[in-house]
Amino acid sequence: MKNNKKKKIGILGGSFDPAHKGHVKISIEAKKQFKIDKIIWAITRKNPFKSKSFIELKKRIAFSKKITKKYNFISVRYYEDKIKSNKTINLVNYIIRKNKRSEIYFLMGADNLISFHKWHKWKLISSKCNILVFDRTKYKSKSLKSIAFKKLGRKRLKFIKYNKVNISSSKLRKIW
Repeated sequence: MKNNKKKKIGILGGSFDPAHKGHVKISIEAKKQFKIDKIIWAITRKNPFKSKSFIELKKRIAFSKKITKKYNFISVRYYEDKIKSNKTINLVNYIIRKNKRSEIYFLMGADNLISFHKWHKWKLISSKCNILVFDRTKYKSKSLKSIAFKKLGRKRLKFIKYNKVNISSSKLRKIW
């Protein structure tokens, strides 16, 4: 008898400049709370909202693989050359095409929800994925006032309760 259960795939996109235990923590939480089978860390060459990346792409990919190697459900990938785009909607469409019988979850920090309405085809992203928003210290109230939250609401966005790790890539860059 064939198993008709949909595979659940999570996408955590970003520059991972650098990757850190906060990224690992939200991946573990998404897997645990939503029974996600696989989480893809989709590394982008450059965050479109920042002027440049601090660490070169190859090093970011290598470091991400190093800190996730004991988590066999996390896959570190770079798609931009393959899909000829750095737009999240194109990545989501590609993942959906390659995984037809899957349910897609897009993971983001509350800080990203604040500017989500500026992303290319952001409403379409929200219609194709379950969006999981992970709270970050000092960002929840701003994210709840965001344009994206006001337009999409709690039906399309799930705020995830978990024990936060108070760390960020920008904090790490300051001490490097």
